[in-house]
Amino acid sequence: MKLTKLVVASHNDDKVAEIKTLLAPLHIEVHSAKELRLGDVEETGKTFEENAKIKAGTLSLMCGLPCLADDSGLCIDALDGRPGVYSARYAPNRDFKEGAQMLLKEMDESGKKSRKAHFSCCMALACPNEKIKVYEGRVDGQIAVAPRGEKGFGYDPIFIPDGYEQTFAELGEDVKNQISHRRRALEKFIREIKD
Repeated sequence: MKLTKLVVASHNDDKVAEIKTLLAPLHIEVHSAKELRLGDVEETGKTFEENAKIKAGTLSLMCGLPCLADDSGLCIDALDGRPGVYSARYAPNRDFKEGAQMLLKEMDESGKKSRKAHFSCCMALACPNEKIKVYEGRVDGQIAVAPRGEKGFGYDPIFIPDGYEQTFAELGEDVKNQISHRRRALEKFIREIKD
């Protein structure tokens, strides 16, 4: 597969910056949906894969370019996998600090001792007149007792990846970009491009 230009189907500047950083060695011209003034696509799917395919397919049709969409979220065992696909919408007005506090409170009220969780990412690549391809990544870990760290975004301050004692928000971008769910999904995408 030869890609020279790619649209990232997101209006989330942090997410787009993370993807651009990871794709930089491939010398692909990367634009965001926001940059190209493409509208937001409503996520009506019940799974990460469904949402990623909806976004990638819709925006690729709109702009006529290859489009990479990602749907990702935090899945907490004690909350039966929630917030999952509703991770961004769980936080009132997408205020993730408030959302993190709500999740911690909900975990305490659940009475379950497990703090196991994982971040899941599903990426979909839609190219004009081609079947949509899907790449998945996951990173397992634990939920911290309280938010820690100022780096990162979303629920990074409450997620401690396996093998570390710090949250993603304490570890910072360089470490996170090496081990994150998004990195693992992108690695599969990159392998296919290189092949």
